[in-house]
Amino acid sequence: MTTTLRMLMSQYPRAGRLEWIGLRPARRAALETPDQAELNATGLVGDRYAGRSGKRAVTLIQAEHLPAVAALLGRAGLDPAVMRRNLLVSGINLYALRGERFRVGEVLLEGTGVCDPCSFMEESLGPGGYNAMRGHGGITARVVDPGRIALGDAVAAELEDASA
Repeated sequence: MTTTLRMLMSQYPRAGRLEWIGLRPARRAALETPDQAELNATGLVGDRYAGRSGKRAVTLIQAEHLPAVAALLGRAGLDPAVMRRNLLVSGINLYALRGERFRVGEVLLEGTGVCDPCSFMEESLGPGGYNAMRGHGGITARVVDPGRIALGDAVAAELEDASA
């Protein structure tokens, strides 16, 4: 039996989990961290970026990357709020979801690209913060089917029906 690359790329060891939600109400404002949130067609309700480019409607970062960034900065740990992303996810490789459709709870998203750090990371994390974040910034996504999300929701690839 031959295993195709597409088949390998469609298999995940397990679902992930939504660990944290961050809403950015205004530029440089403190993030709000609700236990649940509503997503409409343009992003997270209450986030300053909702209504802008659909390809960057939601930003997601990998929980497993926070200790790596902290270690590069010589810190014991990092609060996800300093990364200024919308969703912190654990247990599933976000990078593998680029270009794929995936669910966070009842919401269907589509990974649209990487979320590279911006120059604000140097201010937020201190000297070297920008470079510490490179390769660890997460992904961007657009909303395909809006709905509600809550902490603890499963994060899983939306697998295509092989019989279709």
